[in-house]
Amino acid sequence: MNKLFKFLLITFATLITLIIVVILVLFQPDITVEKLKATYANEASKFMNLNGMQVHYRDEGPPTDSVPLVLLHGTAASLLTWDACTAEWTKDHRVIRMDMPAFGLTGPAPDNDYRIESYVDFLHQFLQKLQVTHCYLAGNSLGGLIAYSYAAAYPGEVKKLILVDAAGYPIENAKGSLAFTLVRIPVVKQLLKIVTPASVVRKSIEDVYGNKALVTDALVEQYRDMACREGNRNALLIRLNNPQSGDTSTVPEIKAPTMILWGDLDFLIPLTNAFKFQRDLPNDTLVVLKGIGHVPMEESPAQVIPLVSRFLQ
Repeated sequence: MNKLFKFLLITFATLITLIIVVILVLFQPDITVEKLKATYANEASKFMNLNGMQVHYRDEGPPTDSVPLVLLHGTAASLLTWDACTAEWTKDHRVIRMDMPAFGLTGPAPDNDYRIESYVDFLHQFLQKLQVTHCYLAGNSLGGLIAYSYAAAYPGEVKKLILVDAAGYPIENAKGSLAFTLVRIPVVKQLLKIVTPASVVRKSIEDVYGNKALVTDALVEQYRDMACREGNRNALLIRLNNPQSGDTSTVPEIKAPTMILWGDLDFLIPLTNAFKFQRDLPNDTLVVLKGIGHVPMEESPAQVIPLVSRFLQ
């Protein structure tokens, strides 16, 4: 018994020492919003006071366009994920995008409420303040779940819907990403509030890209910086404690013409889920992108841009 107790004590002490070493070596403090603005806000960036947050958004393109294209990003991303596409679409369309609560420069919601219904309500209030009554709505991953939920809740406001590797249906037989695996480990989960190694960020991005060679040092730095925005790491963990699937019972009720874009190398939300949307949506077009992963608009904007442009015409 004494030997067992001694062994357990040594093991516990070793574990505590290891954790302390990891923290000392990899500790990454929060980054202030003001510091991040210097790098990631530009002349198109605006900030809206909404629900106790300063929501970072960009409203670009022809201001007379009465039916703008609204873009929603996914988990742990930001409005920057649409940069390449926006540069082209703003030639013909008014394009609005924002950092959703818990992410980007917007940061955490004061009430830490990250349910899908709350995101839908947030989006409705956001568009009302911009006096947008009709729009084309596009969303990737979590943004896709919010987009179709919004189209179901406000059918008269969404003229066309674009779902890009959208969340919603339960996920089966998916490889997933490193980040989503780590947050399920209790001890590691707590460490991730103060430790954000660039190597983990890189691997997490590579997990959602079809062509991993496209994951640059600059892209890794951008994602890491946004993750370390003050409050974002804790907000992400709270968000991931919410259900990752959504209410799909309303999908068959969506009458808006819908384009489904999906990378065939999406190992986070597999292609089988695209066929579920295709099965249930009454007015849809499915396009499968070969050799592309979970974020086609970021990985292969050259393919996504003309497909969406034609769909909006």
